[in-house]
Amino acid sequence: MKWIEIEAKLLKSGLRAFTGREFRQITGTGAVSAKFLLIRYTRRALLCRLKRGLYAVKTRMPSKWSIAARLYKPSYISLASALSYYGFIPESVYTVTSVTTRSTREFEADGVNYIYRTIKREAFGGYRGVEINGESVLIAEKEKALADCFYFVFLKKESLNKRLSLRGADMSRLESSIADFHNKKFLDWYKYDFKITDRGIKR
Repeated sequence: MKWIEIEAKLLKSGLRAFTGREFRQITGTGAVSAKFLLIRYTRRALLCRLKRGLYAVKTRMPSKWSIAARLYKPSYISLASALSYYGFIPESVYTVTSVTTRSTREFEADGVNYIYRTIKREAFGGYRGVEINGESVLIAEKEKALADCFYFVFLKKESLNKRLSLRGADMSRLESSIADFHNKKFLDWYKYDFKITDRGIKR
């Protein structure tokens, strides 16, 4: 099958990132033929292999956050990426950070690093869908992004960004998000070891 035909079918499907199975369904090819076509057009740099079994059209790449959602499920954008999105930290973040109920993982796809941190299933919530460049992605709510961040600082798996500001956060919702972790030590740590101002946190 010629690339122009494949590209037209992929465009019509609306999928920017797709698995080998989705590629077969979209193009109407069998397993052997699809595998050959994926290898062929990846080598020609018309397709980008994001990870084993996941591809995208090179000229119509998904956003980094959309790729993050497809690389590892279930997950949602949180931690530094979400804190930067909401303006809690001033700097841009180039590594895409997400949380998941699965094992902690790191991926590199198309020159971008993707990090997934594990949280308990009962704390996996407090996210919403947002549209970025026509793509829907899941991101933690403001206060949940902070709670996720504090959780990993509490576990000493992350360091606290010294330029973090809490301006714009609802403090009661933040404490509620922390309580959703059902970890008394974490909640006590937040209540008694942090001194919170309108601009940030002081030890």
